[in-house]
Amino acid sequence: MASHSHGSSAHGSAPHDSKDHGSGESHESFIKTPKQLVVVVLIALIAPIVVIMLLANFVSLGPRTGTGADAMTPERIVERIRPVAGLELRDASGSAAPRAGVDIYKTTCSACHDSGAAGAPKLGDKAGWAARIGNGLPALVTSALKGKGAMPAQGGGDSSDYEITRAVVYLANEGGAKFEEPPAPAAKPAESK
Repeated sequence: MASHSHGSSAHGSAPHDSKDHGSGESHESFIKTPKQLVVVVLIALIAPIVVIMLLANFVSLGPRTGTGADAMTPERIVERIRPVAGLELRDASGSAAPRAGVDIYKTTCSACHDSGAAGAPKLGDKAGWAARIGNGLPALVTSALKGKGAMPAQGGGDSSDYEITRAVVYLANEGGAKFEEPPAPAAKPAESK
């Protein structure tokens, strides 16, 4: 029996060379001195920090969008310091022509009645309006003026009771009712001074 030397394999192959494992590549480190090791460690620590700082700088250069992006613009500052209560002067004579029901619907009612929010019957939903129409126009107008469920009272707001009634007629008629347009209120006599 032949004895095997420490550096040879069991199959009789040549002893391994520490520099060549049969692939022809060298596996030596490029760091040969302690000074080179210190330089490589410092580069490994500093390079990511520099990259992060450059990325942060790049991101902050562009225009800011979203919440708070325009917080310090003159318009936003004025908006924040505006008084809570405001004063709005209106013509007390009521000489402006009353708005149509569809206009009141679009500006006031559509927010809930277009989507059905908070259980509001949708515009044109005949099944949703059937029971309500059965209660009659006076009941529907009372609900709109005084509020019902999640619907706030509309009476005393930006629209006159007549305009609210016109909006109710429009909304109910789109849901299958056959209500007639309410007659215009009698004009108030002009006051003399």
